[in-house]
Amino acid sequence: NGANLEMDFYGGWKKSFDGGFGIDLGAIYYYYPGSGAGGTTKIDNTELYIGGSWKFISLKYFHAVNDYFSVPHTSGSGYIDLSANYDLGGGWGINGHVGHLNFENYSNGRSNGDYTDWKLGVTKDISGWVFGAAYVGTNAKGSCTPNAAGLTQPYCFGNDAPGATGTKNAGRDTLIVSVSRTF
Repeated sequence: NGANLEMDFYGGWKKSFDGGFGIDLGAIYYYYPGSGAGGTTKIDNTELYIGGSWKFISLKYFHAVNDYFSVPHTSGSGYIDLSANYDLGGGWGINGHVGHLNFENYSNGRSNGDYTDWKLGVTKDISGWVFGAAYVGTNAKGSCTPNAAGLTQPYCFGNDAPGATGTKNAGRDTLIVSVSRTF
């Protein structure tokens, strides 16, 4: 809808306790400058979150306080995230994640927007440079083939008119390779 950039603003409070326990509270705002141009829907999203952790495992819940990414009547949508990051030693680490979105009051006439996603990855730290590879998947329906009514699945992005090209299936599994460095 006219945006070519996502800006995330977040803040919160985090506390660690004896025994490896922790708590995390906060808010995050997703902003898409330029969205809404030409009379299209302006896209933004505000969520509150609460999380807990124990050693290398964390569980966090995000709650949309306004319409979820500007989809009408979806305030109250929620996402739960269970993640683990384990240090194997020698600079090696493994990580995993499973999450589930409850897309409140949403249906595009073909399916609802609820989905579960997952990730399994490995990292290697070499002198502060962290190299990673992760397999990421979801059960989100992202079929871009329109049904008889011309509707695609909710996680098909781009031009979803019947017979259109240039659509992207966001529901397919993928491999992500990364390099990062913290200064």
